[in-house]
Amino acid sequence: MPDVFVVSDNILSPLGLTTAENFAQLTKNITGIKEHNDANMSASSFYAALFDKKNDLIKDSNESIYTKFEQILNASVSNALENSGIDTSDKKTILIISSTKGNISLLETETFNSTLQKRIALHTSAKLVAEYFRFVNQPVVISNACISGLLAILVGLRLIQSGQYENAVIAGADVISKFVLSGFQSLQAISDEPCKPFDQARSGISLGEGAGTLILSSRKKYEEGIKIMGGSVNNDANHISGPSRTGEELAGVITKALQEANISASEIDFISAHGTATLYNDEMEANAITIAGLQSVPVNSLKGYYGHTLGAAGLIESIISIHSLKENLVLPTMGFKQPGVTKPLNICSALLHGPFQNCLKTASGFGGCNAAIVYGRSGNMLN
Repeated sequence: MPDVFVVSDNILSPLGLTTAENFAQLTKNITGIKEHNDANMSASSFYAALFDKKNDLIKDSNESIYTKFEQILNASVSNALENSGIDTSDKKTILIISSTKGNISLLETETFNSTLQKRIALHTSAKLVAEYFRFVNQPVVISNACISGLLAILVGLRLIQSGQYENAVIAGADVISKFVLSGFQSLQAISDEPCKPFDQARSGISLGEGAGTLILSSRKKYEEGIKIMGGSVNNDANHISGPSRTGEELAGVITKALQEANISASEIDFISAHGTATLYNDEMEANAITIAGLQSVPVNSLKGYYGHTLGAAGLIESIISIHSLKENLVLPTMGFKQPGVTKPLNICSALLHGPFQNCLKTASGFGGCNAAIVYGRSGNMLN
């Protein structure tokens, strides 16, 4: 099978409109999570990382045929494609869209009928984005709870490895609405302060909105960079919303990802965990990391900076991990002070300098889904 390399990327978030802007803010320990008082979204104040309503990037629906969700997707893909050398009209290039909620917020403002039902469908948004960039192939849509972003990357990897395509443009996004926020509030999963992944005082998640794009290719001219070493996905079918209590299933995909990457646990230099800051998720991940023999490896969670960006989380957090490899710099876990899981982990609490060769990204989600991907340096980057 051909090797698959990272060509370019973009992160579009409340912290910045490019990956460089985002990474710079993170190294300065700046978070996008703020307290919001918006009666249209919640009767009480809440903490989240939201785009400024006056953001010039996002036009009112009366001014654009594209929704906010589609506008941030378009902006992210556009930036990633710029100077990438990837031709969207090439039959060997595929577009993959990742989201958990898409345009579901339209249910709050529009009358439900067959037209709205079609407009909300994720394949409608994917088609609009594909047409905007003149992709010739029908886009692929991935929506599988909170592993959607990682799963989309794995689908892109497999499609290239199979020989069907040489390039994959993988974009993910979600926006936060009353519908989304109230759903998590009903589960009593929202923290009443900025989230604190893996911390003893953690009390739930903070939500966030954003978009991320990662472009992959098997073409040799891109081999002097970051390579996707391997990955795996499974479903433990434990519970519709509760994670496994043992962590064995997430440990399983970690082990399979390492096997596909042909490296041992000792060769992982850092882990970008899902780290939602809920009581059970963080405990499950600690168990899984320990079972996989990675308990001494530095671990961070980026949720304290971005909140949980749902269908974009796996992409945004992978991109930051990729640039951590490039910059030999692992970011601290914002909000973490005291260990709050029963299996001791090496949680990053300050900037950690390399050199680094390989990193592991994990994710888990509702319905029992788990995913893991290994990224590594390739070519001259090794030197």
